[in-house]
Amino acid sequence: MHLGIFSYNVAYGARPDELARACEERGFESFWVGEHTHIPASRQTPYPGGDPLPRPYYHMADPCVSLMAAAAATTTIKLGTGVCLVVEHDPIVLAKTVATLDWLSGGRVLFGIGGGWNREEMAHHGTPFQRRWQVLRERVEAMQAIWTQEEASYSGEFVSFERIISYPKPIQKPYPPILFGGATARGRTRVVRYCDGWIPIDVLLDDLPAALADLRHKAAAAGRDPDSLSISVFAFEGTHGEALQRYRDLGVERVVVVAPRRLADAWPFLDRMATFIPHI
Repeated sequence: MHLGIFSYNVAYGARPDELARACEERGFESFWVGEHTHIPASRQTPYPGGDPLPRPYYHMADPCVSLMAAAAATTTIKLGTGVCLVVEHDPIVLAKTVATLDWLSGGRVLFGIGGGWNREEMAHHGTPFQRRWQVLRERVEAMQAIWTQEEASYSGEFVSFERIISYPKPIQKPYPPILFGGATARGRTRVVRYCDGWIPIDVLLDDLPAALADLRHKAAAAGRDPDSLSISVFAFEGTHGEALQRYRDLGVERVVVVAPRRLADAWPFLDRMATFIPHI
C-alpha cells in the first residue's frame, strides 16, 4: 500500500513545491491538494464536517498551478487533485490544463474529482446544484473524448461540441487515472460508470469492507473487472499504524493523510508518518 500526503495548500502554510519535495525525499508516493475557487460570503449550505467552516477552505490556492510548482520541484512523486470540482470548470479548458500538467510532470497526475457540497459556490459557476452529478459525468466524458481522440466530439445536455482538436494529449494512456471522491452507494455507481478508481473520506464511511464489497459487485454487474478499479482513502483519522495496516489488509491501494497547515508542524508530521512506509 502507498502513502500520500494532502495539503490544504494555503499561502500561510507550507508551499506546494517545498512540501512536495519534502514528501518525495521521505518516500511518500503522492502529493495532493484540494480545490475551492471561492467561498460565498452569503453561504447557506452547511459544511458536511460541521460548521463553522474551517479557515483553509477560504484560502485554497489553485490546484493545477500548485501541482505544476510541485512537479517542477520533484521528479517521481505523483500529483493528485483531492478533489477537482469539475462542475466549476469549462471541460475543454480543464482538459487542456490537466493534459498539460500530465505532460510537463512526466505523466504523474492522479485526477481526483468530485461534485462538491457548496450549493452557492457552484451556482456562481452556473451549475444547478440538483443537476451537478449529470454535469460532472458529461464534463468528465467530454474530457475523456478530448484526451483520446484526434477530432473529439461530445453531445450532452450540458456539454456539446463537434470535431475539436486539442493538444497536448496526456502522457498517461488513455489519460490520467480518474478517481471519484464520494462515500455513498450512488457515488460507487459513478465510479463504475466513468472512473478508474474510488477515493472516499474515511470519516464519511460507516463500513468500509461493506462499501468495498458493494463496489466490486457493481463493477462485476456492469461488466468491469473489479480489480481494475483502484481504491484510495483520504484518512482524516487513520494516521496511526494499526489503522494503516487495516487499510492495507482490506486491499486499499493508497491512504492519503492530511498534513498540518503550520510550517512548524508539517515537517515533524512527515517524519513521523514516513516511519510507517516500510511496514505498509
